[in-house]
Amino acid sequence: MPTRAVLAALIFTSSAMLARQPAGLLQAPNVRQPVIVAFETELGAIDIEVDAVHAPVTAENFLKYVEGKFYDGGVINRAVRPDNTTRHDVEIQVIQFQIDRARGRDQFPPIPIERTNVTGLKHDNGAVSMARSSPDSATASFSIVIGDQPEMDFGGKRNADGQGFAVFGRVIAGMDVVKKIQASPTGARGAYGTESLEPPIRILKAYRR
Repeated sequence: MPTRAVLAALIFTSSAMLARQPAGLLQAPNVRQPVIVAFETELGAIDIEVDAVHAPVTAENFLKYVEGKFYDGGVINRAVRPDNTTRHDVEIQVIQFQIDRARGRDQFPPIPIERTNVTGLKHDNGAVSMARSSPDSATASFSIVIGDQPEMDFGGKRNADGQGFAVFGRVIAGMDVVKKIQASPTGARGAYGTESLEPPIRILKAYRR
């Protein structure tokens, strides 16, 4: 039988060999890598980091539309700012994206709202957030926030039900393009009244980087 000294030497040798293993061979923690989605518009490119860790349902839904090319040929048709807002009781500043109208019948079912008090994500400058009417009604339309907009969070007053909107990512490049779009001409003939972009800004394509 091996002596205590031999056993100790074997344990020391095994530990030393393990320590010398390349980092890539050691078991890595199960951490989701950030997903980056690029939107190429006629006014420039916007890169969005999608947060699939904190808002998994919303992120998965959004990526289905991206991978299905629904946003290709879509538009940004709304720009809300102080000089054109239709609501002065609770003002916000956003631009809003829509899928290609021809794909409207192919939309996926609405998803449950992932409230900001659960996800911990906030409507800070550059946040990306699902548009909706009633809770659990969001499909494909989404907004990018300009400036901090806490009234869009859970408990905020922008929506009368107080449930807020679901944040699922943030802009990591192209906020200058976002602001250029927000400052573009608006009129009163579109779906959002004086907040309607005239003409809408075309989305050339959207894809995962």
